Amino acid sequence: MAKTKSKKSKSTAADSLQLTADAQKEYKITLQELELLMQTRGREGMEILQNAHGGIQGVGEKLKTNIISGLSGDPDDITKREQAFGRNEIPPKPPKTFFRLMFEAIQDVTLIILIICAVISFGLSFYHPDSDSFEEDSKQKEANVEWIEGAAIIIAVVVVVLVTAFNDWTKERQFRGLQSKIESDQTFNVLRNNAPVQLPIKEIVVGDICQVKYGDLLPADGVVVQSNDLKVDESSLTGESDLMKKHESKDPFLLSGTHIMEGSGKMLVLAVGEHSQTGIIFKLLGATKDESEEKKPEKKKKDTEDTLGNHELQDVVAQTDAEQPDEESGFKVKERSILQAKLTKLAIQIGYAGMTIAILTVLVLFIRFSIEEFAQKHRKWDNRYWNRFVRYFITGITVLVVAVPEGLPLAVTISLAYAVKKMMHDNNLVRHLDACETMGNATAICSDKTGTLTTNRMTVVQVYVGENPYKEERVKSIPLPDKTREIIIEGISVNSGYSSELLPPSERDTLPKQVGNKTECALLGFVLNCGGSYDAIRARYPVESFVHVYTFNSVRKNMSTVIQRDDGTIRMYTKGASEIVLKKCKYILNRNGEPIPFSTVDYDRLLQTVIEPMACDGLRTICVAFKDHIPGKLPDWDNEVSVVDGLTCICICGIEDPVRPEYKREKAAPNAEKMLSGAEKCCWELKDAG
Repeated sequence: MAKTKSKKSKSTAADSLQLTADAQKEYKITLQELELLMQTRGREGMEILQNAHGGIQGVGEKLKTNIISGLSGDPDDITKREQAFGRNEIPPKPPKTFFRLMFEAIQDVTLIILIICAVISFGLSFYHPDSDSFEEDSKQKEANVEWIEGAAIIIAVVVVVLVTAFNDWTKERQFRGLQSKIESDQTFNVLRNNAPVQLPIKEIVVGDICQVKYGDLLPADGVVVQSNDLKVDESSLTGESDLMKKHESKDPFLLSGTHIMEGSGKMLVLAVGEHSQTGIIFKLLGATKDESEEKKPEKKKKDTEDTLGNHELQDVVAQTDAEQPDEESGFKVKERSILQAKLTKLAIQIGYAGMTIAILTVLVLFIRFSIEEFAQKHRKWDNRYWNRFVRYFITGITVLVVAVPEGLPLAVTISLAYAVKKMMHDNNLVRHLDACETMGNATAICSDKTGTLTTNRMTVVQVYVGENPYKEERVKSIPLPDKTREIIIEGISVNSGYSSELLPPSERDTLPKQVGNKTECALLGFVLNCGGSYDAIRARYPVESFVHVYTFNSVRKNMSTVIQRDDGTIRMYTKGASEIVLKKCKYILNRNGEPIPFSTVDYDRLLQTVIEPMACDGLRTICVAFKDHIPGKLPDWDNEVSVVDGLTCICICGIEDPVRPEYKREKAAPNAEKMLSGAEKCCWELKDAG
C-alpha cells in the first residue's frame, strides 16, 4: 500500500514538472533565470538585467507583458503563467495530527509524575505480604479495591490529555479556516488590460503590472517599471534600517515582504509564491508542505523575525521561539506558560513534601516496631520480620502517591476549556488553552484606533473655506465660487493616490465602497459633494504627465504633486497636516475665490478657532493648498524646503472616523470620548482581569 502511494506521488510530481517545463517553453525566460536575477540584485543584478535580458523592457517582452497596459487577463494566459512560474501562494505546513497533540499534551511534568504514581499504585495493589505470623486473630480478607486509586489517576490523566488535545485540534482547524479567509480577502491593485483592478493576492502571476504606493506590503518579487520618489523599507530581509530608494534606472528590484514607505510606482512581477523571498524564508523555516520534514531551520532568527505581510509566517516564527532544542537531549522543549510553570513548581514541591513525609512515616514505623519487638519483648530476629518491613515500605509509598494532586491538572484544564467556550460566545477565537491564562494576567490592553475601535470609513464633516466654516449637512451644499470649486476639485483629484477611489455600493450597503487610502477617499467624497468628477480630472492628468511628486511620509506629513495645466501653468497642489501646511501658506482664498495675504496672526487665529475645535471633536484635519510657478522660471525640485513654501490655502477639512456602535463608552471622564476619537492609540484598564 505504501509503495503504491509512493508511486502515485512520484508520478504526480513528474507530471507537474512536465507541465511546468512545457509551459515555460511559451516564454523566452525560465523560472531559474528569474530566481537568479532576484537573488543577485544590486549592481551585479543590474548588469545581468541589462546584458542578459535587455533591461526591464526586454524582460517584459520575454514574459509577453505590456509594461504600460499590463496583461490582457485572458484565463488561458493566466493558467499558462501559473503552470510555468507557479501560483502566488505558499502551501502551509501539514497540521499536527490528533495523536501528535496528545503526545505533546502528555509531556507536562505534573502528568508524568501522576503516571509514575499510578503505575506504582497499580503494582502495589496486587502485592499482599503474609501477615498471619503477626496477627493472632485471623481476619477474613476484604475485596481488593486498592487498584481504584491507580485507575482514578489514569482516568484523570486521560481526561486532561484528551481535553487539551481536542481543544488544540479544533482550534487549529478553525484558525486555518480563518487564515484562508484572511488570505482570500487580501487584495492588491493590478493593471489588467490597461485598467486597474483589485485582485486577491493569490491570483497575481508572473508578468503582472502591480501599482504600488505608500503603505503597501509587497506580495511578490519584481522590478520597478515606473516610480515617483519610491522608497522601501527592506529591514525585514536585510536588517538595514535606512530606506532604500528604488528607481527603474538604478535599483529597480522590489522584494516580497517589504514595505513601501514613500512614493508610488508600478512593478513588473518576476517571482511569486515559493519562488519569492517570502517563499524562500518559509522553506528555510521548514514551514512549507514539501520541505517540512526535509530541511531544518538553520537560518538565524534575525533574518526572519520581522518579515511581514503573512500571519502564517508570524506563527512559524512564534513556533520557532516556543520550541527550542535542548542542548543535552536534542529534543524540542516547548516553552511553558506562567500557569504551567507554577503548576510544575507546585507539583515538584508537593512531591518533595510527600517524599519527606513518606520517609518519616517509614522511619517512625521501623523505629516503633524495633523498640516494641526487640527492646521491650526481647525477641530475636526472624526472617518473617521482612514481611512487616515490606508493609511499612508500602505504607510510605501509599502516602507519597496520595500526596500527589491528581485532580489539579484536571481542574485547571476543565476551567480553561470553559473559559475558551465563554470567549467563543464573545467572538474571541482562542487557539491554545494557556492563552486564556495569559490574558487573565493582563492589566491593560493597547489597541490601534483606526479600523479597530472605529469603522474605518472616513467622511468630511467640517470644512473651512472662503473665510467661513461649514459643519455637518451644510458640507454637502457649500456655496462656492466657480474658481474655488475648480481648484478644490482639481487639487484633491490630482494630489491623491490614483489607486484611491470610490466604487458603487454593493447590494447590502448604501454608501459607496472606499478603496485605497481612507483619508483620500474622504476627500474624494468631498469632491463629489462639490459637484466634481475626479475620474475626469485624472484622465486629463495621468501619472506619467506629472512634473514632480513629493510623496507623503511621517516626517513630511504632507504630499505635493506638480502638474502642467492646459494653459501651460506649472501648478503644485499640497495637502497634509493642517498645522504644518498652514505654516507654509502666505495667502488664503477669500469668499470670492481671490488670494489675500495670510499672516502669522491669521495663522494663530485659525489654529485657535478652526483647527483646535475640529481636533477636540475628534476630527482629523487636512489642509489643501496650491502654488503656481512660471514655466520659464522653474525651481530646483530637489530643494523641497524652498519649493513647498509660499503656498495659498484653499480649505481646511475635518475628517471623521466614527466609533463603532458596539464600543462601550465609559462615563468616568467627561472628555474620554473625544480623547478616544482623536487619539491614534487607546488603552483600556481591565478592572476585572481574572
